[in-house]
Amino acid sequence: MPNRIHERKMRIFNLSIECYPVAKVGGLADVVGALPKYLNKIDGVEASVIMPWYNKPFVHDHSFELVFDGWIHQHRQSFQVQVMKERSKVLGFDLYLVKIPGLLDRDNPYGYWDESQQFLAFQHGVLHWLTAMEIRPDVLHCHDYHTGLVPFMVENCPEFSFLKGVKTIGTIHNGEYQGQMSWEMINYFPWFDGAKWGLLDWDGYINPLAAMIKCCHSFNAVSGGYMDELFENFRGLETLVRQEYAKANGIINGIDTEIWDPEVDPFLAFNYGKKDADSGKWKNKKEICEEYGLNPNLPLFSFIGRFAGEKGADFLPEIVWKSIRETYGALNIIILGSGDKNIENQLSELSHSFSNFALDLGYKEYLSHKIYASSDFLLMPSRVEPCGLNQMYAMRYGTVPIVRYTGGLRDTVEDISTGGSGLNFGEASANAAVHAIHRALHIFHKEGLMKQLVQSNMNFDFSWEKSAEKYLELYEK
Repeated sequence: MPNRIHERKMRIFNLSIECYPVAKVGGLADVVGALPKYLNKIDGVEASVIMPWYNKPFVHDHSFELVFDGWIHQHRQSFQVQVMKERSKVLGFDLYLVKIPGLLDRDNPYGYWDESQQFLAFQHGVLHWLTAMEIRPDVLHCHDYHTGLVPFMVENCPEFSFLKGVKTIGTIHNGEYQGQMSWEMINYFPWFDGAKWGLLDWDGYINPLAAMIKCCHSFNAVSGGYMDELFENFRGLETLVRQEYAKANGIINGIDTEIWDPEVDPFLAFNYGKKDADSGKWKNKKEICEEYGLNPNLPLFSFIGRFAGEKGADFLPEIVWKSIRETYGALNIIILGSGDKNIENQLSELSHSFSNFALDLGYKEYLSHKIYASSDFLLMPSRVEPCGLNQMYAMRYGTVPIVRYTGGLRDTVEDISTGGSGLNFGEASANAAVHAIHRALHIFHKEGLMKQLVQSNMNFDFSWEKSAEKYLELYEK
């Protein structure tokens, strides 16, 4: 990275509900856990993460110091706000956890009936702490709708006048979720001039993502392709994003190549690099096939992720059934994930019907690493994919991605027919995915071509260095 000389460091606070390895539900956690680490490798930058406190192993296994203890008031109630800082900087950046007993002291980031109040309290608590301690960063980087009200509060709530003028950046990781809430929730906001209500409103609701786009100094989607799509399909916010197009940017995510490295990955039984990828992947494949009762001589296809419509997971039962029946069982499929119970039940039934289909319900970080290292092909039939990290992890481990041509997938995976190292399909359907699987089987049996694809994919550079530079350009602009 080029060196930058500053009289003082640019101070950036990332505000997020998730951060790997503290609490992870999806790709948001991976991004927030990596971006500040790589920003801190640039001269003149000091990036940190602020997130809620969770009852998680990471929190109990590491040492924290209390750096703030105060109170906020919401709807005639007072809530204690405690801010704890991780002592050792083990993640490569300062980590601050915000604990609010009764709201931010739970096991998981999502799934609670009072989520709107939780996220409001987090944002209120963060800004109260910064104001009370007179901590004025250069940039408040807000990730997704959970922190989307911060740009509004900084500029329009007198309680935080100390922070007025601080630059705010909003990153849209997934525009499908916008955090709409009824206007009754206005009682939980810090006081502001009622004439400003229009900055919060969209279609008759308080919409935190819309407020972020209106009030932040600049915003980005997590790939250029996804940013283009938002102008046409944004769950009702298309006209807004077009109005604010001058603030819009597309920055592709990176991956943490220190964590995702097959040469040193501690989760793998057999480490390997580019030179010994063939033998390394074969050894890992044999191990996982033995564990799940699969035939290692067959090509191994995998899916890793949430069972949600946006991921195309509702196609999976039909994909499994058709691909196995149409090929007379000439392939193995392994799926790791959880979510929609109907999808889980359908896949469970199929796992009892087909001996060459393995299903592991839930999410296990160690197992995802083993599957990337073992698979020949990774399937991503997404309806919506703002960036996608799985295809990058797969390519890093020499696995060929089979992806629907959308969002960040089209930015990162080029089809083999046009000189790329993956397989694309256009229609969001099981039939289109199965057709791509037939193409993959044809490639698999061409040994020289398969080796070439493995090598080509492992040569791609999806590291965070380049993406971190793009974010720094956005901050400086």
